[in-house]
Amino acid sequence: MDERPEMELMSIPTTPRVSTPEILTPTGQRSPRSIRLGGSKDQTKSSWTPTSLISPRFLSPIGTPMKKVIVNMKSYLEEVGHITKLNPQDAWLPITESRNGNAHYAAFHNLNAGIGFQALLLPVAFSYLGWSWGIIALTIAYFWQLYTLWVLVQLHEAVPGKRYNRYVELAQAAFGERLGVWLALFPTVYLSAGTGTALILIGGETMKLFFQIVCGPACSSNPLTTVEWYLVFTSLSIVLSQLPNLNSIAGLSLVGAITAIVYCTIVWVLSVTQMRPPSMSYQPISSPTATASTFSIFNALGVIAFAFRGHNLALEIQATMPSTFKHPAHVPMWRGAKVAYTLIAMCVFPVAIGGFWAYGNLMPSSGILNALYGFHNHDISRGLLATTFLLVVFNCLSSYQIYSMPVFDSFEAGYTSRTNRPCSIWVRSGFRVLCGFISFFIGVAFPFLSSLAGLLGGVTLPVTFAYPCFMWALIRKPPKYSFSWYLNWGLGWLGIAFSLAFSAGGIWSTVNNGLKLRFFQSN
Repeated sequence: MDERPEMELMSIPTTPRVSTPEILTPTGQRSPRSIRLGGSKDQTKSSWTPTSLISPRFLSPIGTPMKKVIVNMKSYLEEVGHITKLNPQDAWLPITESRNGNAHYAAFHNLNAGIGFQALLLPVAFSYLGWSWGIIALTIAYFWQLYTLWVLVQLHEAVPGKRYNRYVELAQAAFGERLGVWLALFPTVYLSAGTGTALILIGGETMKLFFQIVCGPACSSNPLTTVEWYLVFTSLSIVLSQLPNLNSIAGLSLVGAITAIVYCTIVWVLSVTQMRPPSMSYQPISSPTATASTFSIFNALGVIAFAFRGHNLALEIQATMPSTFKHPAHVPMWRGAKVAYTLIAMCVFPVAIGGFWAYGNLMPSSGILNALYGFHNHDISRGLLATTFLLVVFNCLSSYQIYSMPVFDSFEAGYTSRTNRPCSIWVRSGFRVLCGFISFFIGVAFPFLSSLAGLLGGVTLPVTFAYPCFMWALIRKPPKYSFSWYLNWGLGWLGIAFSLAFSAGGIWSTVNNGLKLRFFQSN
């Protein structure tokens, strides 16, 4: 009897059992580090797979029935995917509770997160930048953020056997545990919680305008105040937030995507088909001093940066998809993201260009929707205006769900790490009611938050434009002085410089507008 198979099995190098130390994730979970097998230099380069030992040479002396069994086992292991030591808490948290997502869900979620009320502010930036610089800045920002989105999608499974399901986890892997939390936790939480609060403010104000248009003067005897409309919108958001996980709100994301595309199209089409104001001009808004002009330009560029948000949710969206050796998660994720950002480009560019063409430097700081209502409320039918405002409300309700999901995930991660059990329905509902009313009270205390687009864009710019480039350079480690090395380090540091400049411009604009408002109120 041939002893060759036995000798080959005996010659396979064995590795000692290695303990798997754990790292503490920023959400309070413990996840295992990836195991690095010892051995030669060639072994470290090629990652071990469950089917490494099942080679044709090993199968050659085995009879046909046994060979079929082992081949079937090989294909099964390839379908199952990476041998990853999963944290059982991931099955209890809303982001990773369900992993049956697909390319359609990715397109819905990316559209819902990537387009919204911030697109309506782009003509405001053009009124300070003018035609040429406005179009150039918007084009560069679009392709820059598209590249960083691709980087995040590729880095989701950069380490074999490990999935970075949250933005902060990837930042920890790139920058270190402490530095990653310091760099990424504040801007991502600021984006999620701050955007949720801004959505409450904009949604409540839009509901008030919708009620005024539909009801007319007949219902003006005892109308609701603005704060009461904030409360109405918050209550509706809390009811919708009871859906358990990220995959379960795919239908809401589809509604949010459709309503955003429709109302963006309605707004710019109505704007360009109406008569333009006679006193408008395409000259950029001038400032009395060179310093004021510089800060105004920085603030306008911050508005453009704020228009491309949603990268803080890219890893979370990809975490809802199954991933195997044959079918990795980055394939459907990137397919859905390409469709989503093609549609986003078809919305943001016409809104920015058409809005500036229609109103020029008369564009109010609140955006094209208020310009349409202010200049043409008597020229457009009440039904069409009411429909547009209602679509904005639906979009804000849908966007609130996906931007609040990381906050819900953090609350539940803290609870499950302490109790070592999943949240009950009542605990989960209590967390979401608490998050909703915290955002409501912040909105009531700071009602001008929705107008700080330039400052928000500057503060959160590294999440979209800078950190992904640094992460690629630190994790993938391209050869020094290669094109990829120069590209990522250069874009990363350029993004940090832009963040500081745009934040300064946003602060200056906020202080300047506040002083103007106080002056007019005193007179």
